[in-house]
Amino acid sequence: MKISFRYRNSFIVLFTIAACLFFLTTCINNSGNSASKEPAAYKDFAGSAACARCHKDIYDAHIKTAHFHTSEVASVQTIKGSFDSGKNTFLYNNGQEMIMEKRPDGVYQAGYVNGTLNRSERFDFTVGSATRGQSYMSWNGDKLVQLPLTYFTATDQWSNSPGYPNRLAFNRPITARCLECHATYAENMPDTSSESSVFNKNALILGVDCEKCHGPGAKHVEFQTSNPQEKTAQFIINPKNFTRQQSLDLCALCHGGRLQKSKPSFSFTSGDKLADFFTVDNTPQNTNAIDVHGNQLGLLKASKCFTMSKTLTCVTCHNTHENQKGQVALFSQQCMGCHNEKHTVATTQCKMKDSLGAVIDGKCTACHMPEQQSMSIAVMLQGNTVPTPAKMHTHLIKAYPEETQKVLALLKEKNK
Repeated sequence: MKISFRYRNSFIVLFTIAACLFFLTTCINNSGNSASKEPAAYKDFAGSAACARCHKDIYDAHIKTAHFHTSEVASVQTIKGSFDSGKNTFLYNNGQEMIMEKRPDGVYQAGYVNGTLNRSERFDFTVGSATRGQSYMSWNGDKLVQLPLTYFTATDQWSNSPGYPNRLAFNRPITARCLECHATYAENMPDTSSESSVFNKNALILGVDCEKCHGPGAKHVEFQTSNPQEKTAQFIINPKNFTRQQSLDLCALCHGGRLQKSKPSFSFTSGDKLADFFTVDNTPQNTNAIDVHGNQLGLLKASKCFTMSKTLTCVTCHNTHENQKGQVALFSQQCMGCHNEKHTVATTQCKMKDSLGAVIDGKCTACHMPEQQSMSIAVMLQGNTVPTPAKMHTHLIKAYPEETQKVLALLKEKNK
């Protein structure tokens, strides 16, 4: 049977459209919208040290960041709290005491009651870079528990861990969701008998390293090593090419507040749509109810800097490859990238600039993103009856008149 010329052309057009739709769908699925994809496995990861072969400068910078050190193997060197006599104890009530001890097989938190050892557990992993504080995890079989004492950076001393009663206890479970923000990968299966997670001790990648943002890299390393002449990176994710929402979703995984997961932890991969893996509430929140720690994105999204921009994301100001801790002047320069004479229609310039001149330069965050107390990181110091909160810069960018007056007073005092 012969097909007429007209029908044959129609068939070709329909076939071409179908093929385009197929390839478009494939591209979309491969670019991150992959709620139905298989979760990454431990074998898919190369480890960040493998990245150093071709990206040494970036690797050398990244290993100095708080992200990279947000979890690591515990040792006297990585634990920030002191083991020196007189600085290694924490007294509870009723004769209970915790002592940090060095032993031949490791370092321990040891609990004593009236001078008699009650229980001790080993420091296995650190959690947190100690920018604000550092907590610790210990293996309990194939589960992890948080140790009862935390190092609190602001006072350089041991404190009761957040969430623990002010007494001897070693029973706060570490879940896979905890590690999802403090590690690159952990192979786990939920234990339905408790809130704990069961982990494979041999399939754990500590720290937030290269593959947290660029995706599992084993296939990429294998290909590029075998094809050194290929200059276009294959089998790896480049967040530089993300849409604004993809970039925000990646940061929101850990900096978007408490998320209720709808799929197993570590299913989400950089570039994915966060709402496919978590229940995301996009309802505007009362900024007074958002803690300064944990939901930085929620505060940022309530800021005019965010709502008046179509492109601003977390990485507009933060270079995740670099340790930018304490670089106040650098962040002020980021502010001035928009708040300058070239952008007067869309934004405003500093009202203090005309009267004070250059002396106000570098003070943007002090006035508009001041440090505030976080009750989600609040610890009980020895002898206290109320928690002591950590302080950190808010991401709710706006005018804070009282903070501005403090800055002006300091400048006046400095220039006397």
